[in-house]
Amino acid sequence: MTALFDAALECLLDTEPARKCEHVDNLYRQWLASEVVFEEGYSPVAITTPGRPSRPTLVHPRDLPKRSLGTNEGRAALIHAVAHIEFNAINLALDAIVRFPHMPRDYHGDWLRVAAEEAGHYRLLSARLGELGHAYGDFHAHNGLWDMALRTAGSPLDRMALVPRLMEARGLDVTPGMIRNFRKLGDEKTVAILERILEEEVGHVEAGTRWLHYLCEAQDLDPEDTYFNRLAHYLGDAIHCPVHYKARLDAGFTPSELQRLERLCSGK
Repeated sequence: MTALFDAALECLLDTEPARKCEHVDNLYRQWLASEVVFEEGYSPVAITTPGRPSRPTLVHPRDLPKRSLGTNEGRAALIHAVAHIEFNAINLALDAIVRFPHMPRDYHGDWLRVAAEEAGHYRLLSARLGELGHAYGDFHAHNGLWDMALRTAGSPLDRMALVPRLMEARGLDVTPGMIRNFRKLGDEKTVAILERILEEEVGHVEAGTRWLHYLCEAQDLDPEDTYFNRLAHYLGDAIHCPVHYKARLDAGFTPSELQRLERLCSGK
């Protein structure tokens, strides 16, 4: 039998992307086959730097160059940016397991599933980069997702509110536009990958919604007010538009939440 938290930590610290993805897949298959031990009383593990390769070079978002999608390099750069997000999302899902081991068994099953699906996304994007003559690490990237993981490291409630329901939910908003742009270029291979990512990311955000509600219920908190209080605390209500209404509804956002988000991002 495999010990869940030790195995998840090993995956999290693995620096080689292909091997990390393989280890995550194997662990999730074992979990589904009931071959994983859920260790009661496991002490949380605080990771400041997850396992990642020496490339890409990480820079501030403002230092990332703007490239035109009309060029092969521009297309590859955008695919690389999404691949970087998906690779970071593997680490975020694994970190949600080892950092908050006191959460229920089903919580850990959810985030192990998310890690495995993110690994699948990364593989698809990495292969597409290869078809365009590039590899993961060829372009600079930023560390915004992991930075938010560190900022919410002390609270699973904050983590659920700010990572799946803010950072990953933003992916639901922007991916349709990327799909339209790649379709205009006739790049149906990339379109198919992005459509799969969009479909599965709805489930990832929904997991965040479900566990945010669980934590709010345990603390007798209103989920909607708590969510917006967390946004204000961490971001000062700096919300980006547009909001993908249907995808967010499918991911557990309420109409009231979406109306409040739209008011925030329009400054009203």
